[in-house]
Parts: sequence; C-alpha cells; structure tokens
Amino acid sequence: MASSGVTNILIVGVGGQGTILASRILSSLAQQEGHDVKVSEIHGMAQRGGSVVTQVRMGEKVFSPLIAEGQADIILSFERLEALRWMQYLKNGGTMIINDQAIEPVPVLLGLQEYPGNIIDRIRSRIPDTIAIDALALARKCGNDKASNVVLMGVLARKMGFAKEKCIKSLEEKVPAKFLELNKQAFEEGWNAEI
Repeated sequence: MASSGVTNILIVGVGGQGTILASRILSSLAQQEGHDVKVSEIHGMAQRGGSVVTQVRMGEKVFSPLIAEGQADIILSFERLEALRWMQYLKNGGTMIINDQAIEPVPVLLGLQEYPGNIIDRIRSRIPDTIAIDALALARKCGNDKASNVVLMGVLARKMGFAKEKCIKSLEEKVPAKFLELNKQAFEEGWNAEI
C-alpha cells in the first residue's frame, strides 16, 4: 500500500486485450482485502485497436477514481508502446509491469509512422523497477492467446503481495465458468514467472 493509504494502479493496453476484465479482477481482489475501490475506464477507439486505460484506486477511503500524472504506484501495460505512452503517470519509485508485445497502431499499419524501437530499454533507463514479461508466450502455453491479461494479473498480484487464494476467488467471481480453468492456469503462469 502506498504511504498515502491509497494505491493507484493504471492499466493500459489496446482494445481487445482484456484490460477491462483485468481491472474487474483487481477490483474484486481489493474489495476482498477490505479496501474502498474506485475505477475509471477510458475506451479510445477500443474496437479498432485504440488505447484502453483503466484507473484503479484502492485504500481505506478513496474519493476519486482518477489518477493524476506522476501519481500511479504501478502501471500494468499490456503492450510496449502503451507503456511508453503512459509512463509519465508513474510516480518516482513506482513499478512498471510490461507485456513485451508489440501491437502496431493504425498510423504504423498505414505506413505513416514507424513503431519505436528499444522501448523496454528506454523505459528501464528511466524506471529502474521495470518488469518485462512475454505474457503472450505464457498464455499460449495455456492454449489461448487471450489469457495474457490474466497472466499479467498473476504478475501484478504477486508483486502487490495479495494472497493467492483470494486471487483465485476473484477469478471465480469474474471469469465465465467455461473459461475458468484456462484462466486459473494463466494466472499461475504469471504468479510463478521469473521476474
């Protein structure tokens, strides 16, 4: 928990990556821990691969769902460029968790811009506590690319010190039954990942 008593987590990604489900799992987990939780979701052209940003604030008492620039304790990024795009929201001494995956935005696909190189190295040079993980590869081990969001939730939950059994309970509450076992396996992959 942050020194202010409120922990701020910014979840960023691209439409279709499961950022919203991840924020709902995190919110459920925080409520199980007895925290007041506020969530704000921003969908920017999500259906076309645009940015999706979710702000999750948890603590004894949270008055606003919005995280100011430079105030996020953790940024959980589902894609490299989104991590670069939002890193000014991370506070000094904060943690950046990045899915080491590139999803080219429309201007790159149209040949109007180039996808930036060396993103992880650039972020690490400014943010010492940066964790980069190939969540997509771990999700594929479980049999479904779309489970990379829950792999990342496993990394985040372990980093934040949540109890694993409470994490599983949150998955059971938020994930449809037909996908539950796959997502439990994906969560375990993230929880046990070498970071």
